[in-house]
Amino acid sequence: MNELVYPRERFLGTLTLILGILVWGGLVIGTFGVALIALLVGFVVYLFAQSALIAYIKGNGIELSENQFPDIYAQFTYCCDLLKFNEYPKAYVLNGNGSLNAFATRFLGAHFVVLFSDVVDAMAAHDDGVKFYIGHELGHIRMKHLSGLMLRWPVLWLPLIGAAYSRARETTCDRHGLACCKTPQGAGRALAALSAGAERWKNIDIPAYLRQNQQTSSFWMSFHELISGYPWVTKRVARVVSPEAKEPPRNAFAYLFAAFLPYSGRMGSGFGLVILIYIVVSISAVAIPQFSSYQVKAHTTSVMHETQSVRDAMAAYYSATEEIPTLEDIAAPEVLSDGSSLAVDSSNMTLTVSLEEGDLLFVPSKDDEGHILWECAPGEGLLPNQVPAYCP
Repeated sequence: MNELVYPRERFLGTLTLILGILVWGGLVIGTFGVALIALLVGFVVYLFAQSALIAYIKGNGIELSENQFPDIYAQFTYCCDLLKFNEYPKAYVLNGNGSLNAFATRFLGAHFVVLFSDVVDAMAAHDDGVKFYIGHELGHIRMKHLSGLMLRWPVLWLPLIGAAYSRARETTCDRHGLACCKTPQGAGRALAALSAGAERWKNIDIPAYLRQNQQTSSFWMSFHELISGYPWVTKRVARVVSPEAKEPPRNAFAYLFAAFLPYSGRMGSGFGLVILIYIVVSISAVAIPQFSSYQVKAHTTSVMHETQSVRDAMAAYYSATEEIPTLEDIAAPEVLSDGSSLAVDSSNMTLTVSLEEGDLLFVPSKDDEGHILWECAPGEGLLPNQVPAYCP
């Protein structure tokens, strides 16, 4: 069964395992064992999260058996026997809500294969269709992909290496799916359904589709594949239909750019959490100051409306007397309801409201008809974007 293992997986699996063990050792020694506590906490979190997934599968899925969907169960046991499983994993059909997919998972030593109902329905007219997806997921279990990530976890974020190891594992599993099919063309057509959809896969021109594989040599297609955990579907189909065919080379410059991007596209990489933290911190660095400015602007806008009667009285008093009024002259309060204090500049009639955040200025001017207009302006402690854009 060694021919089912993609050669690059052996090399990358060994490399990531050695590096992972070295990093774990360094973390444990360097942190005086604190890393072990973090590892234990992580395991507990994983345990609860995984238990929720398994509970969901058991509670909402339909377990395959000789009596429950016997046609699918027969294909499942056929693949298990072909791949030399001594003990069959649990197999379920789960509503995929339109998604063509399947997955394998593990919980406390027990393995599970889950087929989405959409895959089962789409492949009903294909003898090898469901077998390919079953074989692919059994490949993950047979190759211990579900249990070997913990030791490798600290290094799977590494640029190029982490994504390459993930892609190699997927190719290995595609070979397991191919082994369960009668013909390579049948396996390729089943896999091409990921591109063509639940109905159109029946009419897809496989040779024409394979010619698209030549496009993967471009810079952008090479770059995005190098940072992805999956090969392009066109490449995956080509590998199962013609395993010995020479693949188109990737663009060399794409490797240079991809080498600077840590891999974060798979949950197993562990770097997804780091990327999430980075995004949250970056957004917070922008959002928190913006929110603070919004709060200040909301306060100054409220003050603008609350002082409108004061400004109207000041304008009326000036129009009648041609003199700048004091607050006492217009019977205006010196303190607003929020505790802000008012003051009038006797030289230019500017009304200053001293808020907790800073000074808000209302500067008067005359229009062509002699009416008093007011302009909101920031004083000491306030920024231009923290005051209302207009003053009524």
